[in-house]
Amino acid sequence: MIDLCARLTIERLGQRGEGMARTAEGPVFVPFALPGETIIAEVDGDRGRLADILQPSPDRVDPVCSLFARCGGCAVQCLAPEAYAAWKRSLVVDTLRHTFPETPVLPLIDAHGEGRRRASLHARIDDEGRMQIGFMEARSHALVPIAACPLFAPALSKALPIAEILARAIGEIFQGKAKPFDLVATATLSGLDIDLRGLGPLTKAQTEGLIARVLALPLARLSNHGIIILEKETPAIRIGDCRVALPPGSFLQATEAGERELAKKVTQALAGRRKIADLFAGLGTFSLPLAKTARVHAFDLEKAPLTALMKASHAPGLHPVEIEARDLFRRPLTEELAQFDAIVFDPPRAGAEQQAHALAASEVPIVAGVSCNPQTFARDAAILRAGGYHLREVTPIDQFRFSPHVELVGLFERETRKKKRRLLG
Repeated sequence: MIDLCARLTIERLGQRGEGMARTAEGPVFVPFALPGETIIAEVDGDRGRLADILQPSPDRVDPVCSLFARCGGCAVQCLAPEAYAAWKRSLVVDTLRHTFPETPVLPLIDAHGEGRRRASLHARIDDEGRMQIGFMEARSHALVPIAACPLFAPALSKALPIAEILARAIGEIFQGKAKPFDLVATATLSGLDIDLRGLGPLTKAQTEGLIARVLALPLARLSNHGIIILEKETPAIRIGDCRVALPPGSFLQATEAGERELAKKVTQALAGRRKIADLFAGLGTFSLPLAKTARVHAFDLEKAPLTALMKASHAPGLHPVEIEARDLFRRPLTEELAQFDAIVFDPPRAGAEQQAHALAASEVPIVAGVSCNPQTFARDAAILRAGGYHLREVTPIDQFRFSPHVELVGLFERETRKKKRRLLG
């Protein structure tokens, strides 16, 4: 039952960036409310809707976007920068507090840079039969049309009008009966790369009709579920000093600054190592910078990004990178780990539980773990600790500004090596 007259005091921000208040019935989470504020909220169970702010937080600032609180892309835009950075770091601190209370969590690194270079835009037909593109409302299937996003890098901002034209062309081809679909737009050195997702396979007639409608658009490439429809120029990105061809639909770090900061942290940690395994390597965020001083063996499930990585590694000044397409969830590295003196792993949000068990049984002296999910990282880190590893430090990195998502890099050392250095010192 909804209580329209609930007066609440917000204690803190939760994991999703929502203000949390305690009541006699339990905690209530109110989006867009800040710690220290006294508010009026419409309450339904453990959910609240902010109706009025009686006493605002001194850390409350004006949002940078007029669509904030409608568009679900951002959770925390009205929090002052210093308080925002403290909250973002706390997402990692709070997750590790109980299992790794002794591990230092370093200050948050801001890796927004110029902004997002990739975004997934949703396309939907509205009630009046018009094709619209935008982001979804938070916890809703309702679309919020957008004409601009302040979080986009300048090169990605150009994708919005192009995506709108493209979406309308698809609507015409499907005669107004296109099911909801997404346009994953990426700003590359060669121009915009757009991959359609959700439409399913296109017929020959649909493909030809789409090409005819979009041929004049300033696109480097258009694909559908990774299948190329039109390619004027192969999209490419830069990783370190290397130009890397981008296969359709490949994973890419959200910002260029984020990619640089993650690579910088890992390469510094693994400096001096001669043979390194890069697990879940993708396009080579870590393999290519590490190949300046070490021999690298890159493993990933998808062969296309590995092939692009290997070709890029032929650049002058790099050691050749060996590649192997391998499902590390089903076939984690085990005995092969003995040939490496360092490991870096950067799995999807689900983490790398099976690979963590294999690492825990190995004698690899140093491991760099990269994650976009503090919860699964904590689980995998506990497995490594049970196998004799010490989590030396964790660095949170923010390339998802105003969202509750945070990247991190954790550095593990074998306890035996750590103790030996202490005795020698």
